[in-house]
Amino acid sequence: MSSYALPIPSVAGSLDAYIQTVNSFPILTQREETELARRFRQQGDLEAARQLVLSHLRVVVSIARGYMGYGLPQSDLIQEGNVGLMKAVKRFDPERGVRLVSFAVHWIRAEIHEFILRNWRIVKIATTKAQRKLFFNLRSMKQGPGSVGSDEAKSVAARLGVKTEEVMEMDTRLGGQDIAFEPVGDGEETTFSPVAYLSDPEAEPGRVLEHEETARLRGEGLEKALASLDARSRRIIEARWLTEKQPATLHELAREFGVSAERIRQIEAKALARMKGVITR
Repeated sequence: MSSYALPIPSVAGSLDAYIQTVNSFPILTQREETELARRFRQQGDLEAARQLVLSHLRVVVSIARGYMGYGLPQSDLIQEGNVGLMKAVKRFDPERGVRLVSFAVHWIRAEIHEFILRNWRIVKIATTKAQRKLFFNLRSMKQGPGSVGSDEAKSVAARLGVKTEEVMEMDTRLGGQDIAFEPVGDGEETTFSPVAYLSDPEAEPGRVLEHEETARLRGEGLEKALASLDARSRRIIEARWLTEKQPATLHELAREFGVSAERIRQIEAKALARMKGVITR
């Protein structure tokens, strides 16, 4: 299935007009979504797939807004996110009882992540899993718009599993005036004010699953892996990793279940390991 088989509104031209168009498409009920997904999955009905895509284009726009701080055109971010949406529709199984929006968000984010990494020269230092996680999470973990201090850098490094020096270097590259971006538009260099580097904390990249976790957890095995967990473990995983809202902190979940934050961390680590085992069987 490709964009040629599924004609959808073009992001080229007026972005406001595009957003107005996608917001005009009706939101499907769960029953309508299931029926369309079955038609596509069982009969290869491309019109059914097209309707599924159209009804979720607004989701892509919403997710793409959270990545504006990387200095890349919103239209390009949306276009890449749409590719992820179409991949999700192609692989979506309505019989698993999961809504398409929950399934698709990981595919959308994965495509946008890859696009950002391809278009930032900065990522020459973001070559490992831990460094990529640092790249997509540092802004939201900083306590303010200024440079990170020594103690804050140590804290971030410990949480993300990288060296303190890597945190300091990444922060310098992200906030410095000499950051080299790939040219956008018609080949002209574009400069950005510091405010362009500040993202909405409610939609900051990396809040659901960082890219490598997405690659492992997405697909048909996700619901099976979640089903293998007990109720408490599933609640913790969903609140920490699979929410469109602000992810719950360890302390918030500790209060909810009446245990320590460290106990919540242990349950989370065990649940993720179990899910990985189920998916990779």
